[in-house]
Amino acid sequence: MSDPQSNGPVVIIGAGGHAKVIIEILREQGFTVFGLTDAGKAQQDVLGARILGGDEVLPSLLEAGIGQVFVALGDNDRRLAMGKQVQAMGFELVNAISPRAVISPSVSLGRGVAVMAGAVINADAQICDLAIINTGACIDHDCVIGKAAHVGPGACLAGAVHIGACALMGVGSSARPGSIVGEGAIVGAGSSVVTDIAPHATAVGVPARPMNGKS
Repeated sequence: MSDPQSNGPVVIIGAGGHAKVIIEILREQGFTVFGLTDAGKAQQDVLGARILGGDEVLPSLLEAGIGQVFVALGDNDRRLAMGKQVQAMGFELVNAISPRAVISPSVSLGRGVAVMAGAVINADAQICDLAIINTGACIDHDCVIGKAAHVGPGACLAGAVHIGACALMGVGSSARPGSIVGEGAIVGAGSSVVTDIAPHATAVGVPARPMNGKS
């Protein structure tokens, strides 16, 4: 596993429930959480980390030498867009990798990736930028998790599954070996993918079927 990043102050974009988990993981990794940006939050801090204001404060933070960020936005499309925006500004995306995750040394990790406690990622899997591998998820060998995709808590992917960019595998869902979940698709909680899911479809059930009846 290659993950060359330096510890130091990090700004977290977002201040919701996802950000709470990220704060604790980053601290476990040895990072200092400098603060969070979220214009919509009335409270002053989250788990002891200050809310600094909205995203308009980012340029001044960069000028002050705070060059590392983590985008803790649960919405996949928003996370991808913000990740591109902050990189264009000159920020470095750091990874939040729980020490209680099990990750093969042959796994390829992108930037801005979150891997939660109890997750297992096996040999030669590829986790692309801004993806979330949530609590207790299992990613078997040779899987590809696309940019800003989200594999939900307790979801299990067999070998060589391909999850497209910004797709969502819901809580406790599963996918058979070699299956494909298209870009932007949603697989509902507890559903089981046994045939490919088309881009932007919403599929539910066992076996998972598109809600509009189209494959």
